[in-house]
Amino acid sequence: MKPKTIIGLVVMLGFAALLFLNFGEQVGGYMDFAQAEATGAKAHVVGQWVKAEHFRYDPAQNVFSFYMEDEVGQRRLVHYDNPKPPNFEDAEQLVVEGYAKEGAFVAEHILVKCPSKYNDTRALETSL
Repeated sequence: MKPKTIIGLVVMLGFAALLFLNFGEQVGGYMDFAQAEATGAKAHVVGQWVKAEHFRYDPAQNVFSFYMEDEVGQRRLVHYDNPKPPNFEDAEQLVVEGYAKEGAFVAEHILVKCPSKYNDTRALETSL
């Protein structure tokens, strides 16, 4: 074999090995809080912000904390090591990606789903 071919194969094998190693550490999928606690894996949890509970941002530690209820009704304290996401108060639904730790959920990412102006029934009625 030519040296260029051998080098190319080694690079491809190294890339494939890194891909498989990183794939094993990826998010475990969509779960509720209890499943995330039981598996200990990273997870996506879908739910809603509990508006009756207050949220808090600690600028000294750069931690935003709030309570969230998942789709099966389990409520957990969520800690997010960043400021409050934009449009948080307007969210219809939240998706937090992270892991369970000591009775709380540590979010690495938060996806905020806000109401769409295209789903407003008043807009449909006025256009008819």
